Amino acid sequence: MANVLVIKSSILGDYSQSNGLIDHLVDSLETASIIERDLATTPVPVLDGEIAGGLRGGDNLTQKQQDALNLSNQLIDEIHASDTLVIGAPMYNFSIPTQLKNWFDLIARAGVTFSYTENGPVGLLTGKKVIVVTTRGGMHKDGATDTMVPYLKTILGFVGMTDVQFVYAEALNMGEEMASKGLENAKAEIASLAK
Repeated sequence: MANVLVIKSSILGDYSQSNGLIDHLVDSLETASIIERDLATTPVPVLDGEIAGGLRGGDNLTQKQQDALNLSNQLIDEIHASDTLVIGAPMYNFSIPTQLKNWFDLIARAGVTFSYTENGPVGLLTGKKVIVVTTRGGMHKDGATDTMVPYLKTILGFVGMTDVQFVYAEALNMGEEMASKGLENAKAEIASLAK
């Protein structure tokens, strides 16, 4: 039984293919508890100079800085409390949704989720399993246009999460037959993960 943190980032609400696949995946897992955070319905703030300064902590923080620091601490606590993270990462214009990037910006904190050492940065959020569900209108897996997967592996690894598996649902805007096959393939990947 695992404690699971679910991060949804699709802006499509009830029409979201990634959210539907995430729900299908979570239903197949043996979970002790689930924390779900929908970054589209409850967005986190965009990192700016003021918030970046506040994430370092200290005295005399503005209310905006204190609120961002409190939220960042809460987001990181949610990761610490989880054994498995399920992250929805639909492809928008060849990248992850802005909402998901904002979440990463609030959890990547020097001295908290990673440390700089004489041998380079070391991630501190270790021992977590991550499953990324990525949906795409076209076909990008293992191609030059898939800049998302290298980025996600890099940022997750940077904070210590290196056990990362991807579930791909592709060709979702390439006609009904190909979309159906893309979803079928994704559900087969989910079934293999749940074993």
